[in-house]
Order: sequence, then C-alpha cells, then structure tokens
Amino acid sequence: MSDFPTSARVVIIGGGVVGVSTLYHLAKKGWTDCVLLEKNELTAGSTWHAAGNCPSFSTSWAVMNMQRYSLGLYKGLAAEVDYPMNYHVTGSIRLAHGKERMQEFARAMGMGNYQGLNLRLLTPEEAQELHPFLETHDIKGALYDPDDGDIDPAQLTQALAKGARQMGAKIERFCSATGVTQHPNGTWTVHTEKGDIDCEIVVNSAGYYAQRVGEWFKPYGGRTVPMVTMSHQFFLTEEIPALKAWTEAQGHKVPLLRDVDVSYYLRQDKHGLNLGPYEPNCKAHWVTPDDPQPDDFSFQLYPDDLDRLEAIIEDAMARVPILGSAGVGRVINGPIPYAPDGLPLLGPMPGVKNAFEACVFTFGITQGGGAGKVAAEWIVDGKTEWDMWSCDPRRYTDYTDHDYCHQKAVETYGHEYGMHFPHHAWPAGRDKKLSPVHDRIKALGGQMGAYNGWERANWFAKEGDDTSEAATQTWDRAGPWQPRIKEECEAVRDAAGLLDLPGFSRYRLQGPGAADFLRGLCTGGIPKVGRIGLLYFADDRGRIVTEMSAMRLDEDFFFLITAAVAQWHDMEWLQKHLPEAAAFTLTDVTKEFSCQILTGPKSRQILAGLTDADLSLPWLTHQSAQLDGTWVQLVRVSFAGELGWEVHSKVEDTPAVYDALLRAGTPLGMKPFGMFALNALRMEKGYRAWKGDLSTDYSMLEGGLDRFVKFDKPQEFPGKAALLAEKQRGVAKRFVTLTLDQAGPSDAPYMSTLWVGDQVVGETTSGAWGYRVNKSIALGMLRADLAVPGAKVEVDIYGIRYPATIHADAPLWDPENARIRA
Repeated sequence: MSDFPTSARVVIIGGGVVGVSTLYHLAKKGWTDCVLLEKNELTAGSTWHAAGNCPSFSTSWAVMNMQRYSLGLYKGLAAEVDYPMNYHVTGSIRLAHGKERMQEFARAMGMGNYQGLNLRLLTPEEAQELHPFLETHDIKGALYDPDDGDIDPAQLTQALAKGARQMGAKIERFCSATGVTQHPNGTWTVHTEKGDIDCEIVVNSAGYYAQRVGEWFKPYGGRTVPMVTMSHQFFLTEEIPALKAWTEAQGHKVPLLRDVDVSYYLRQDKHGLNLGPYEPNCKAHWVTPDDPQPDDFSFQLYPDDLDRLEAIIEDAMARVPILGSAGVGRVINGPIPYAPDGLPLLGPMPGVKNAFEACVFTFGITQGGGAGKVAAEWIVDGKTEWDMWSCDPRRYTDYTDHDYCHQKAVETYGHEYGMHFPHHAWPAGRDKKLSPVHDRIKALGGQMGAYNGWERANWFAKEGDDTSEAATQTWDRAGPWQPRIKEECEAVRDAAGLLDLPGFSRYRLQGPGAADFLRGLCTGGIPKVGRIGLLYFADDRGRIVTEMSAMRLDEDFFFLITAAVAQWHDMEWLQKHLPEAAAFTLTDVTKEFSCQILTGPKSRQILAGLTDADLSLPWLTHQSAQLDGTWVQLVRVSFAGELGWEVHSKVEDTPAVYDALLRAGTPLGMKPFGMFALNALRMEKGYRAWKGDLSTDYSMLEGGLDRFVKFDKPQEFPGKAALLAEKQRGVAKRFVTLTLDQAGPSDAPYMSTLWVGDQVVGETTSGAWGYRVNKSIALGMLRADLAVPGAKVEVDIYGIRYPATIHADAPLWDPENARIRA
C-alpha cells in the first residue's frame, strides 16, 4: 500500500486495450505521471475474448486513419518494448455479391490508397488463387487488403502496458474505482478500494462498464453514456487436416475472409477456422430489470447460443466447404459494447470539465492503437491530428435514451457490414424529437431523416412513389426521390419553397462584454445591430472548429445559431473560452425556438399578405414582426441562394406560422421542400457544410475563408499566429468547386480522390447534383498549385474516374448574388 499513488496528472479507469493504449500514448507525449486503474487483471473485459482481427478497412475517413495508425504501431511494438506478440499479417479478402458492394469497395480502396494503404480489387478468380478453399461461383468480386490479419489481444495489451511502465506510467491492477469527486477548481479525486487519487483529468475507458462509470460524472454536468452491450459469438473449429496440409506446404495462413453481404468473418486459427457472425437476430444483454449487469463480469462469458447462428453457419460452410469437415472446438459468447452507430466514444466528455471518454469500442483491438493516440492528443494538446467528429462523444445529445440506444445497437450489430447509402435512412430509434407540425409534414408526403434526433423531411413523395427502404439501397442519384428533388429545387428557383427546420442549435449571448467576447474568439468581424453574419472559429493551428450565424439584437445581445448536430460541441467551445468573471450570460435555448425556411422569388409576395414588416430591408438583416398575428423574427438569409427569409418563432407557435405560410404560398406555386433539395441548392452556391467541407482537417485559409479572417483587428483570436504564418508561406491546399464534364450515375461521396495523371492531388468534401445548373457538383480540397479555374482534374467516384472542371471559388448559380439580394 505504501507504493499506492495518491496523486497523478491523469487517471484512466479501465484496463482494456484502449485504456492501456491511452496510458502508453500519454507517456509517449511526456505525461508519465499518469495512473491506470483496473478492477481485475488487464484485459478482463471485452479485450480478453476479442477475436483480435486487425482490418484497416473503413468507409469513415477518421476511423480508417485510426486503424491504419494502429497497424503501423503493432508491427514495431514487440521490438520496441521487448515483449513477444503473436501478430499474423495474413491479408484479407472481402467478398462482394453485387454491384453496390463493389462500388463500396472501390470507394474504400480510393480512401485507403490515399492514406498509403495497398488495397486492391480482385476478380473472383484472383480471390480463389489467394484462398484455394473458397467457392466463388456466385460472387461479383472482392477487395484485398494485404496488411490485414490478427493479433493476440492479451499480448498486445501487455506490450502496451510494458511500454507505458518503462516510460514511468503506473498501472494499479485489482483496484476498483468506486466514484469521483470534482473540486471547485476543476480537479478531481478518484475514489478506489485502495485509497483516493487526486488528479487533474479523468478518462472513462471502462468498456462495457462505461455507462456505470459515467453515472459518477452526472453531478458535474454529465449524462448517461449512450451504449448497450451486445452478445457477440464466434466459434473455433477443431483441426482441419486439409487446411493444415496446405499451410505447411505454403508456409503461411490463408487470408482472413469476410462475406460482408452475409455478415460474417472466417479466419484461420492455428490449423482450424474461426467463424464470427454478426447475425440479424442478435441479442443485447443487461438491458432489462430481469437481466441486470453484474458488479463484476471479469473473464466471463454468456452461455452458448449457436442456434441463432444456424443460417450463417450453413452459408459459410457452402462458401468454404472445409468448415463443415471439422467439429466445433470452442464457442466464445462475450459482451461487446455498442454505441448507437457502432463507432466509439472518443474525446471530451459532454458537459464535464477535465474529463474524457475513450470507451464503447466495438472493434477495440484494431482501433486501440489509434484510439490511444487520439485520446492522448485530446488530453495533452486539446486537439487531434485528424478530425475525429465521427467518434466524438458530443455527436449524441439528449435524445439517446435507453430505448434509442437499444434499438440502434441491435440494428447496427445486425447490419455490421451494412452499406450507408446516400438516400437511405435507418429505421430504428426514430421519432425521438418531433416538430409540432410533424404530422402535417408526413401528410404532405415527407420522407423523414433524423438530424440530432430531430425528424426533418428529406424529400416529399407523391402518390405512387416507391418509398420502400429497399428502393434506397443504391449509390446512384436516380430513384423515386430524384424527380421530386428536381421539382422542389425548381419551385425554389421559380416560385418559392417552404422547409420546416426544427432543431437549429441556438444560444443566447447577452450582457456587458458579450460583443468583445465574440470579437476576441472569432476569426473575423461581428455584425452590426440589426444584422446577421457568419462567424468562424479556429483552433490555435488555424484549423476550422465551427461556423455560427450571429444575429445581433443589441450592442451586447446576440443569438448564435449553428447546425443541429453541433449543439453540444459548439456550446462547449463557447463555454471553454468564457472569461472567469463574465458579466454576460450564455444560454442554450435550442428547445425554445423553431424555424421555417421560406425562399424563392415569390417569398416577398407570400410574406406581404401576412405581415406589416418592412420587407424591403436588405440581405443579412433581421427584424421582429407579427406574421398573421404571431410573433416571429424575420431573418433575411437563404442557404438555398434565392431571395428568402428564415422565419424564427417560438416552438409552440410553429403550427400557426407553418399553416399561414403554406396557405399563402400554395396558390403562388410554393412547394414544401426537404433536406436533399436544400443540400443540392447550397452546393450550387458553394456554401460549406459543417464536418464535411468545414472541419479541423483544414485551415481557414485552405477552406477559402480568407474573407472571414481579419488579421488587422487588435484581438489575438485563436489561430491568428498560425494563420499569419500560413499566409506567408502559402497554403498547401485550396478549396475548389468542381463540375463533372460528363456526369455518371452517382455524385461524388465524401473523400473521393482527385487525380491529375497518376497522382492523387486532393479529395472531395461533398457532392450532389445541382438542378439549377444541371451539373454534378463536387466541393473539395486540391493541391494549391493545381487550383486554377478552367483546369481539369479527375474525380474517382466508386472506382470510375470522371473528368471535371475547376471553377473559381464563387457560386455556380447566381455568382453575383443578384437573386439573393433582390
């Protein structure tokens, strides 16, 4: 007990691979005064029974970065720390049964090759050459990753632990954390069975106990961790003589096989096979009162339940017949934590100062190395090398109740290898936040999507349109939605459109000093009273943190409006920079207000019959008004790029406002329109979208946002020095608008590669069809020396390169903004 640490800089709760990797990477960055607590032995949770597969494949740019880093780390880790590890790089083959899967593979291959991976597409015959026991008669093709393989999870964790200890970090095994206390200065005391540890920062890395640990942080601003624990089964066969003979003759294992359309992996384990399905009829545990989570489940498993895997086992035996030639040697049925989307919670703990999450990893072995790197960067530097929004805990807000998490975890597990098509909406866990006119929207044909839990119409169907989920299983732009989106965009162009937009994140900033606070935090200027303007915020590297609209009502009174999904992220950004004794207040008022988007050349005529407001006020102004007897704030802006207003009202007044606008606009040709149309319209204007075109992967100057950076203002805003230095040396990339010279069936997805000759020279950040310019448009980042208007590049869209023309960073539609200013 005399060696028990009573103080540390960081305390990590949980001794699985991610917690230990975080400790190792903190020590790598020089923070060696850190302690990890594990209630049992290291790896006692999900890590010890993990299969240990190590893919780099992902269709998430951030996750692929994380996994790529892990695999590079693991190759040299044994030698670095002098700890032997069983790490087999066998390569892997992913099978495709149809065109859509091959398109997904082509997209991932482009992303991977851009990151330095060596992915390539295979014919069925080439796949069989690599895996001679494979039946390929009914497959379309395959994706090969030569760097895939498997690692022993326990050895990996112990190697990371040894490395961390060698650098001076401490690990306390058999030491349960029992709670936390935060002090007024933001520091913590972590309570354990062996005593208390005072520290600056706490990390919840408790795996499938992360939700229980998360409850300790609720008194200090925390929330219930959004997760559910799923039962994942795999089994190992007995020795297979044919496999043994082939392996001994060849001197290596067969590649790891994934039949993603059936939903399983099949891997050689010694001279047998390991079959791991993700079955649709899956099961969550510890989700009902009659199945409570035990206080300690260390090194334990659930009872075998192979019956629910029967269909997948039969398919796998047909695919690799030698699987049926041996009996089952061992069954593993263990707990794996799932966030609603299957991605981890990695980053700042929402609502809690000096606390982080590195937990709920479904694929913790392959992501563990990268996760430790990212967690250490968040803790030490306050920022990460790669934009990690897809894994950020703040992507989930207050709608993630137990029902939602359970529904989504089951859906995500059962579709672990599911393709995420651009017009598809996953059906589970819906209707968590509804507009007061939700039923009206649905009655008008609204096909809904969820945005931070808020239901919004994506497009409006007509009678006879195919609105089935099956119709959306395509990467193509063509589908039942296409003619409707076209009609909606044309209505906005020629008459008007009305979009119910619940869930805009909004904050009230009010009181003495509010204006000075904003001036010192944003990169540019702030609007005058009665005006609205865009504010951009950068980190100290000059990279884009977020964008907000600032509506200024008085000298020190602002409404800040931002994306629905940015609600907790942006609020935390503002709170983090508040002066200690601020005389002004910052309040999240998202739930108090809603918004209608009225836009199009007839929008002024529509409003004229409903209000006495001054509709001649220019673009970027706002005013309080009565609309058909109801108070509204009329804001003269339009993300669609036409004459228009945002009509803000109190939530309870939404039905009156919506009905009045619909009643007045319909005779003039106004149509309801949805988010798909809005996306197409904003692309034609070159308007950036958050966490696509605007992310911390890019600087303000790379993002083409120079006009929002005021180097001559006296305030030393975050990123000013970095941006000045970048301006002097020149940017590496430039934001560009591209149009495809001849469009194919699909528009460019996020992170499509841009080519000149045989070189990758950039990437797309978003893509869509522009119905007013009749072109397929892509926004993206291009090597600066090539960003010349009129020049050509090629855009790789699902494996096919399309010639495209580079345009000046100006709107394709109405470049002079005459229509929006009308």
